[in-house]
Amino acid sequence: MARSALRLAAFLATCLIMGSLAAVPPAGAAPDQCAPLGEEAAVALPPKLANAKRPREDKYTTAAVEPLSSVDITKLGLGTPGVLTVGTITESPPTNCINAKGRYTGFDNELLRAIAKKLGLRIQFVGTDFFGLLAQVESGRFDVGSASINATEERRRTVGFTNGYNFGYMALVVPSGSAISGYDALTAGQRIAVVQGTVEDAYVVDTLEIEPVRFPDSITLYASLKSRQVDAWVAPSMTALNLLRPGDPAQIVGSTFSPAGFEAYAVAKGNQALTSALNSGLDAVIADGTWPQLYTDWVPRPLPPDWKPGSKSAATPHLPDFAAIAARHHRAEAEPYTPKSTLAQLRDSFFDWELYRQALPDLIKTGLPNTLLLTVSGGVIGLLAGLGLAVAGISRTRWLRWPARIYTDIFRGLPEVLIILLIGLAVGPLVGGLTHNNPYPLGIAALGLTAAAYIGEILRSGIQSVEAGQLEASRALGFGYPEAMRLVVIPQGIRRVLPALVNQFIALLKASALLYFLGLVAGQRELFQVGRDFNAQTGSLSPLVAAGLLYLALTIPLTHLVNVVDHRLRRGRPPEADDSVELSPAISSQEMT
Repeated sequence: MARSALRLAAFLATCLIMGSLAAVPPAGAAPDQCAPLGEEAAVALPPKLANAKRPREDKYTTAAVEPLSSVDITKLGLGTPGVLTVGTITESPPTNCINAKGRYTGFDNELLRAIAKKLGLRIQFVGTDFFGLLAQVESGRFDVGSASINATEERRRTVGFTNGYNFGYMALVVPSGSAISGYDALTAGQRIAVVQGTVEDAYVVDTLEIEPVRFPDSITLYASLKSRQVDAWVAPSMTALNLLRPGDPAQIVGSTFSPAGFEAYAVAKGNQALTSALNSGLDAVIADGTWPQLYTDWVPRPLPPDWKPGSKSAATPHLPDFAAIAARHHRAEAEPYTPKSTLAQLRDSFFDWELYRQALPDLIKTGLPNTLLLTVSGGVIGLLAGLGLAVAGISRTRWLRWPARIYTDIFRGLPEVLIILLIGLAVGPLVGGLTHNNPYPLGIAALGLTAAAYIGEILRSGIQSVEAGQLEASRALGFGYPEAMRLVVIPQGIRRVLPALVNQFIALLKASALLYFLGLVAGQRELFQVGRDFNAQTGSLSPLVAAGLLYLALTIPLTHLVNVVDHRLRRGRPPEADDSVELSPAISSQEMT
């Protein structure tokens, strides 16, 4: 049985690796959604939106900016002098994403690169999840947050914002053939989907007064919409337009302005110097034509009649006539969508071998080493700390026993992602000089300390399962209590719970994906995040399946290897031919008489 499982795992890994080494993917491969759309992809502003009343930002937009020459980059309060550390997301093309070359890009990020260049700053992008981004900016983990963030009043209680660099509006996406014709048709009995923590989430709750179905990212949400698991999606307009492809069973039926009226970069609330500097850089890239060019490349659509980016004194950007371009490239309505069979949907979503072939090199080169590093390092910490907790937990001294119990209850009771965030955001700023803002030490500590709570209980149960006579016999032979525990009882206890320890190690392997919440540069991503980023680039779930197969290739052999070891320990080494005992001639003659 164990050999069959090992062969299966080896077969899966071989198939994936051979696929990744095959020829370059054909032209029919899925397009990279994290790529500039270009002027030819221009869309017109929805008619209702062009005439709608847009929220005003005059209360916060500055009248002017200070000259670039007066910006002192040594006084910007940066975590690393001369380096602008930016927290961003990867699942929202074309504004924020990571391309196939591992570059954080999109309109928001390319614009910020241009602003940093104007200020004479180097820039480092770090990927994270949106729901924790603002807290990480305010805590100093990131200098800037870049994620098409709507500068709402609620968010201004946590962070500060620059002037607007893009206007925001929301699209209502429904499955083809849906009876929902607009925002007015949404009711409380429908499954209205949003990405958690976004302005779309707040809009559905506060304005529509509907409890939405929340998803972690747009890609997963859109896959659920296409399979009709949800009734509608309130989406960022450009994300929706970028994800919808010809032939998709979905359509946009309505649009409305986002609550804040514009999108801006988030900065720590008290860091006015950095906010002012970024505002100066934004006006500069508008004036020199960089903003119009990036806008045309990535998000080509007309601006609302009463809005422009930057300060009130910024130059009015010169843009192509996107409405005319959109009309010139208008295509006739496609034929009615013909639903695919369930098997065809599964094949397209999960078993695209060309996407497996594209994702495997990065999964093996980047994701696999990082996953193993996190797992092994966290496992060593968890095993050592867990052994200490186990010994303390069975101690007769309550000053050892009680702290061990309290620690175990806390770390077993809290979700792992919360522990990671607490350690990363609370301890991180205190030890930033030691870690150089590298999330790995903190993430490994969080994983190891969490695993220690579980491993400690496993080891404690194993130690307590050893018969009391073993300890008594070792004491009778002259061993002290510490020596008896270390040499006799603990080794037997560990052997008895070896399968449970391996199960915990496997759980730690999968939990390593949670480290992404602390923010990672492209080269630090583990298996799941590499697959997730390819998922965002292509819109297919196949790269996630490829990552899952690599997890299987790691866990299946490990599971069955420990079963073999456990079986060997329980039954001993099989007898061999030369193990027979030859009797001496004297003994043999006595037995014969």
